[in-house]
Amino acid sequence: MSITLGEKLRQAREARGISVTQVAEQTRISPLYIKSIEEDDYRTLPGGIFNKGFVKSYAKSVGIDEQEALSDYAALIGSQNNQIADEPKTYRPQVLTDDRAPSSNLKTIVLAAVILGLMAAGILGLVKYLSNNQGGDVSLANTNISTNANSANAANATVSSASSGGAAPSMDDLKVEVKTAGEPVSVNSFVDGKRASTLMTADKPLEFTPKENLKIGYSKTLAYNVQLTLNGKQIALPTAPANPRRNVLEFELNRDNLAQIWQNGKISFDDAANAADAPR
Repeated sequence: MSITLGEKLRQAREARGISVTQVAEQTRISPLYIKSIEEDDYRTLPGGIFNKGFVKSYAKSVGIDEQEALSDYAALIGSQNNQIADEPKTYRPQVLTDDRAPSSNLKTIVLAAVILGLMAAGILGLVKYLSNNQGGDVSLANTNISTNANSANAANATVSSASSGGAAPSMDDLKVEVKTAGEPVSVNSFVDGKRASTLMTADKPLEFTPKENLKIGYSKTLAYNVQLTLNGKQIALPTAPANPRRNVLEFELNRDNLAQIWQNGKISFDDAANAADAPR
């Protein structure tokens, strides 16, 4: 009976007399990920290109052929995906709506219209009274109101212009900050092709200055904690991966999509899907 990839790596590690901690120090892979790989349980790992990089580094550190390890990994993942596909789909009951709701809403609308009509009549009566008895004062008040309204419009225009963020920066001038608003998040990054795995905490955000492209990946269960800014501008992130079967949420910034992301103020599912489908 053939052994699994995880068993093969564990046996090779034990044969060399080295611990999980030592492998983690040599490969810069989290000890938790090392144990998960040995148990053939990849649910806690980021997935995709990051998993392949971890398997390759682990195999190299214990003297196993890297390509052989990647082939075993591909076969294992393919088998697990087939098992998921064969599972019966969960039945979701249809939600029935209450046909009486429109009638209730109509009553609310009619009542609101009556109240607004009474308020408008009272205001018109007050204005007419003031104009008959204090014409000069009312005229002056209207002038002041008009002046204040113009000032407010000018201020709103200034705020609107400032909030747009101006023109999108180029990759050469881009400063990316990723931070967590709560518990620590393990972040896997590819900066211009250079891979890194870092534990991000609330007091230690991550900063990047890519020149060509930046790929970021982290567990989807912690996605609600992660925040992104580009040159100080807040960018909204997806709260789930484009593929619901994936355990990792990934997105990519590059010369082709930077301007669109800057203009939209958010990372779309398309950007996340493109990062997940990018060549490994």
